[in-house]
Amino acid sequence: MFDGRAHPEADGFRVAAFSDVSSTNAVALEAAANGDEGNLWIVARRQTAGRGRRARAWVSEPGNLYASLLLIDPAPPERLAQLPIIAALALAHAVDHMCSTYHLAQLKWPNDLLIGGRKISGILIEASTGPDGRRAVVCGFGLNLAHHPDLPGYPTADLAGLGYPVLPETAYRALNQAMATQLERWRREPFSAVLNDWRARATGIGRPIRVRLSDRELEGVFVGLDDEGRLLLRGEDGANRIISAGDVFFPHLESETGRCGGQTGVPL
Repeated sequence: MFDGRAHPEADGFRVAAFSDVSSTNAVALEAAANGDEGNLWIVARRQTAGRGRRARAWVSEPGNLYASLLLIDPAPPERLAQLPIIAALALAHAVDHMCSTYHLAQLKWPNDLLIGGRKISGILIEASTGPDGRRAVVCGFGLNLAHHPDLPGYPTADLAGLGYPVLPETAYRALNQAMATQLERWRREPFSAVLNDWRARATGIGRPIRVRLSDRELEGVFVGLDDEGRLLLRGEDGANRIISAGDVFFPHLESETGRCGGQTGVPL
């Protein structure tokens, strides 16, 4: 299977599996630049240059899941900002399927998965526009199955260490099915239905929150999400602020697990 060639999958997807790659996102973006029609999974045993938001490095040793899905023009441009919510929800459903659980992982805005306040996954969404005007969007997933990195300030865990041993192949199959389901929902149902599903798995709503922006930090109460999935923060003045991107920290998780933070573009 690890020959790098695209093989047909169910639900109209294809998969190309590799032993080692720089990053699955990079391979997917290269495929788009070479004219690939999309609906292509790039899966690897190991990443040698895994990366996250703001060029953060991400440890990518064998035993975990590293997979990226290339989509071409998946939605009108104004709806693409909703994809982090879709991707996180799909991964949460996939975790339940592979572990035979119900709501095992909580969601931390917009796309962190936590179990017991510890991060088990990373999601990085990137996009590019080709010379032909096609919009390529890559949803990259990293899921801690057999081991987890030690990240200063970010308590982490892996499924095996939590009592849920899962093979990468099993995890990929569950994620493939879950993404197909959630993308179809996204196309057919109001986004409000998807948001309700996300909120049912959310952590921190109604609790104090700290958001680190590029130039400052904001503190307040996590009110919830607006109709587009953006974070609503109520400040000391009682006004709600809409936040589209930022690094999120919950004091109640910090006190329970040690400092626990999240990112809007999580390392893959």
